[in-house]
Amino acid sequence: MQEFKSSQQLDHPQLPAVAHFLGDYAGHLLGCGVHTSRVVRNSKRIAESFNMDVTVTTLMRTMTVSVKPKNLVKDEDGKESAYTIVLDVPTGPILFAHNANLSALSWDALDQKLSLEVLRERFEKIKALPLINPWVILLLASLANMSFCKLFGGGAIAMGIVFIATAIGFRCRQLMTKWKFNHYMVFILSAFIASMLCASSFTITPADSEIVMVTSVLYLIPGVPLVNGVVDIIEGFTLVGVARLIKALLLILSLAVGLGATLMIFKNSLL
Repeated sequence: MQEFKSSQQLDHPQLPAVAHFLGDYAGHLLGCGVHTSRVVRNSKRIAESFNMDVTVTTLMRTMTVSVKPKNLVKDEDGKESAYTIVLDVPTGPILFAHNANLSALSWDALDQKLSLEVLRERFEKIKALPLINPWVILLLASLANMSFCKLFGGGAIAMGIVFIATAIGFRCRQLMTKWKFNHYMVFILSAFIASMLCASSFTITPADSEIVMVTSVLYLIPGVPLVNGVVDIIEGFTLVGVARLIKALLLILSLAVGLGATLMIFKNSLL
């Protein structure tokens, strides 16, 4: 983390602490899958509770947080000084519960004028909230893909195959993520494993082969980056929005590579 400060800032004892808290807060929000405008609004709300202004500039991997008191006097050159930090954006799973709780915290900070110590304590408690059991997520993802199979006209046997293939592919994804595999390689291998399991069942459900193959990899569609990318562009954060869309498209391409590898192996069975 890099810091930039001026002599005027040293007269405000809370300025560095507020800047570092807002950096941690905004970084955690971005890492949890929040679109940029919400991060900026929440950060400004907390800064307002301390009678300060904050400017948040975000990129995909780094962000800049600049904080200054509202009553800051301009220097001899007519310029305003601010306390600025540059930090890396942490990566993590999509956590909607964290997003909701952190947004509520920003409103509490403004309405109740919470102290920085209380804010930091509640922020750490939110970060420490237990994650959803990975086996529950696996089960729900498998049921969702099975439901899509039914929605697209698949039979009972096809639904069972999709459920099993999704469960195994999703579990492989969880393990590879835990072992810190390259993110794109995780998508390629997960799509390949799930689709291979489905392709092996073509002799059992030849009529539903295409439905089974397609629906078994739907859990890999990067919906949150796609939505956030579009929202960021619409709301004026073009650079980070385009970066998010490019990342989402690369993930979709990785999915297609894994699925395409299976289709190449079983191309004769599909004819």
